[in-house]
This record gives sequence, C-alpha cells and structure tokens, in this order.
Amino acid sequence: QVQLVESGGGLVQAGGSLRLSCAASGRTLTWYAMGWFRQAPGKEREFVSAISWSSGSTYYADFVKGRFTISREYAKRTMYLQMNSLKPEDTAVYYCATTRVRALKAGRDEYDYWGQGTQVTVSS
Repeated sequence: QVQLVESGGGLVQAGGSLRLSCAASGRTLTWYAMGWFRQAPGKEREFVSAISWSSGSTYYADFVKGRFTISREYAKRTMYLQMNSLKPEDTAVYYCATTRVRALKAGRDEYDYWGQGTQVTVSS
C-alpha cells in the first residue's frame, strides 16, 4: 500500500504562483513514476505532469509547458509541482498518483494509488 497526501493548494490571483507537494508513505519503493492530475467541476480528470522517480525525467501536458515544473525530493519521498503564471482555467482539485508502469504515462488508468487532492482556485 502507498499513501499519498497533497498539500499547498489555495486561492491565488491570476498571474500568481503556488507550489503543491505530495508526500508518500507506505511501500514507497514500489512505483516507477509519480504524476499530477487535476479535475475541474463538471470535467474529466486530466493529466498535468509526471516524473520518473529514479531518473527525474519529466513529461508535461501541453497546456502547462513553460508554466509548471514538476520535481521530486527522493530522500523525503516527496513530489512537487511549481505552478507559475496561473490562469483562472487552472482552477481545479489537483491529485497526485503513482504508477508501476515503466514509462511516463498520461492515462489515468495507468496509475495505481491516488491522494485525496488539494484545491487550487485562481481568481481573475
């Protein structure tokens, strides 16, 4: 079992920044990569970014390239998402997840364990 806890969400004005964290515990060496997804009201959960736990290789959705940066702190078993130049359309609940698939994937079904999510609200 893997437990994931997100933090760092909040209310920010358009153009502002937030840094999300995802702390992992439990059987923490059983995944290949971690990812961030988000879900806005009335919409499907969508992929944001993923990172290989061992190599640090990254993968981003097109709509966040140049604005968001994913990273991980191996020793702390924590993943981060630095979000800059936030837009109102970035408003969503952000979730972190782990996958044992040995590639960086964007599909929700590729991920095994999920956190409870953290709310990000961007005002215009």
